[in-house]
Amino acid sequence: MRRLFPVTDETAARTADGTSEEAAGASGDPGGPGDREWSLAELAHAYAYPDLGPQPGSAGPVAWLRANMVSTLDGAGQHDGRSHPISSAADMRIFGTLRALADVVVVGAETVRQEGYRPARERAEFAGTREAAGQGPVPAIAVVTASLDLDFSLPLFTSPLVPTLILTGAAAAPDRVATAEKAGARVVVAGDGVGVEPARAVQALVELGHTRLLTEGGPRLLGQLVAAGVLDELCLTVSPLLTAGDAQRIAGGPSVAVPQRFALVSLLEEEGFLFSRYRRT
Repeated sequence: MRRLFPVTDETAARTADGTSEEAAGASGDPGGPGDREWSLAELAHAYAYPDLGPQPGSAGPVAWLRANMVSTLDGAGQHDGRSHPISSAADMRIFGTLRALADVVVVGAETVRQEGYRPARERAEFAGTREAAGQGPVPAIAVVTASLDLDFSLPLFTSPLVPTLILTGAAAAPDRVATAEKAGARVVVAGDGVGVEPARAVQALVELGHTRLLTEGGPRLLGQLVAAGVLDELCLTVSPLLTAGDAQRIAGGPSVAVPQRFALVSLLEEEGFLFSRYRRT
């Protein structure tokens, strides 16, 4: 893996003095141009959340919601209904790193069903980092669902290290809520009707102590978050594949009235895959 953007002074100096990419990469500096496999610690540094301490004039912590998605060159967010076929080993390393940095992973119910979601697993490589950040051993998984039509016998509900959260509306079916709670899930109301209101979902998670938020979609949920204006950052992997077909884009649903402008923060590359970070301007 190598960093394409931003180009640091050190990177420019190495290029100017003729230092090879291999030699520059051997120094272990994630800012260098060396094309090599980065360590998990380097990836964690590259994808660190911004400081989320109390802000002047604010009564509490500020949340940061980032999305992690993958897309092909021709805009497909999945192939045969799943994202894994358009991913790569490097993409999965970043996927695991982003999870390890988060307090909670927010995901739509359809993605849980399609991707066979499992609870986050504890990783020794990130244990010290999470402890220093005041986090539990793993991020909680928060499932966004109006119907609560989920298989509560799955490991996501029966054997997580921390209870799985269900984000739903106040008008959700009481019997389904009772079933979820009986299975060990914690039901969190984040809307006045049947469904979830994105801004309410973010606030509800903050009230539970979760400020470093990560969503992995799917497209419908991401579209709702974009439309509500609550997305702070998009980590987008561009896969060097063409699939054609009618696969969904990474964000679906009605378009926003005014397109939202995000700024490029960083760009990495490995084996033709581009790993970008964009933040709201």
